[in-house]
Amino acid sequence: MNKTDLLIGFAIGILGCFLGMFLYITLIVHTDFITGIQSMKNEGHLGKIVTLGSILDLIAFGILLKMNKELMARGVVLAVIALTITTLFI
Repeated sequence: MNKTDLLIGFAIGILGCFLGMFLYITLIVHTDFITGIQSMKNEGHLGKIVTLGSILDLIAFGILLKMNKELMARGVVLAVIALTITTLFI
């Protein structure tokens, strides 16, 4: 098993989620990213924002499977699991 492919997939998953969160907060909520994250955390909606950000991970997962990069796709799934566990404790 090539661990670098798994690590690259994990990085793609984390970056994809943060990109999705950034796009949602800046385009839909119309605030700065940091103030949007802070206000959503205060309101208790941070988990929902992370879930919306993970939509890009689903797209990345599909693309990686089409390119026959199963280990990278597994890394994306691992990133989603890590984000879910992190969101539970925040």
